[in-house]
Amino acid sequence: MTPRPLLFACALALLPFAPQADAAGKYRSPKDILDASPASDWRALDPTRTLYLELDTGRVVIELAPQFAPEHVANIKTLAHEKFWDGTSIYRAQDNFVVQFGDAEGEDPAKAKSLGSAKTHLPAEFHRASAGLKFDPLPDSDGWAKQVGFVDGFPVGSDGAGKTWLAHCYGTLGAGRNNADDSSIGAELYVTIGQSPRQLDDNITVVGRVVKGMELLSVIKRGPDPMGFYADPAQRTPIKSIRLASEVPADQRTPLQVLRTDSQTFRDATEARRNRVDDFYKRPARHIDLCNVPVPVRAMNE
Repeated sequence: MTPRPLLFACALALLPFAPQADAAGKYRSPKDILDASPASDWRALDPTRTLYLELDTGRVVIELAPQFAPEHVANIKTLAHEKFWDGTSIYRAQDNFVVQFGDAEGEDPAKAKSLGSAKTHLPAEFHRASAGLKFDPLPDSDGWAKQVGFVDGFPVGSDGAGKTWLAHCYGTLGAGRNNADDSSIGAELYVTIGQSPRQLDDNITVVGRVVKGMELLSVIKRGPDPMGFYADPAQRTPIKSIRLASEVPADQRTPLQVLRTDSQTFRDATEARRNRVDDFYKRPARHIDLCNVPVPVRAMNE
C-alpha cells in the first residue's frame, strides 16, 4: 500500500560577478553570452540520473539529485526500473503550487499498486552536510537562507553553519509525505508549477528538477479547491511511463546539455539578468532572486 502524502565546508567559487559589456562597452545580453560560451562550460545530462516522464503530450526530462537524497533517488530508480508508474496518473493540480503524481489508489490496500522491491521506509533527506559540496554562491541576500547559490546546477540554500538543502523553485521535483518527516519513499512525487514555495525548503525531501518539458505540466487543468485533487478520475492526466534514460535505447533519448553553474559563462549570464541595462530596462535591479536564475539547457547538437 502506498499512502498518499499531502504534501560547510563548501568550496566557494567566487569568480567575479560584474557588469556585462563587450570591448566597445556595449551591454551583452544573456543570449550573447551563451552564444559565445565555450563547449567546456556545458555538461551532458547523465543518463543514469535522468528520468523520462512520458505523457500523451510529450516527454518531461528530469534530472535527479542523488548527492542530496541518495536513498530516495535509489528507490525512485528501482520504481522506474520495475515500471511502477506505468499506467498511473497526475491526480492533483493545485493552482500556483504543484502537480502531483503516482498511484491515486494508493490509500486503498485492495487497489494499491505493488511497490515491488522498492523500500517501504526511508529516512527524511531534507538537507545534507555542506562538506564536500562545490557551492557556487549568488551575490545577493535571500529571505529564506543565509546564503544561496547552486550545486551541480541545482538551486540550494545554506545556513552557513554546515547544512545545505535544495530550494523549492519552479520545476522542483519533491517526494510527497504525510506529517511524519520520514513518511516519503519517492512513490508519490510532485513538481512545483507556481511561484516558488520556499517555505517548503528543508521541510520535504527534494529529489530532482525538471530540465525540459515544464510547459507540459504547467498547462494541466487545475483540480478543485482546496488542494487540487481531482474528484473525477477521468480528469486525471495519464502517465504512459517513467523510465531512467539509461534504460531507454540511445537513439530514443533526448540528448541535452546543461550549463555548468561553476562556469564564468553562467556567472556572466546571471549578472546580465541581475544588472540588465538594455534599451527596455530604465533602472537595473542590481539584485536577483535564486529562483529567478535560469540554468540554461540546450540540445547537444547546438
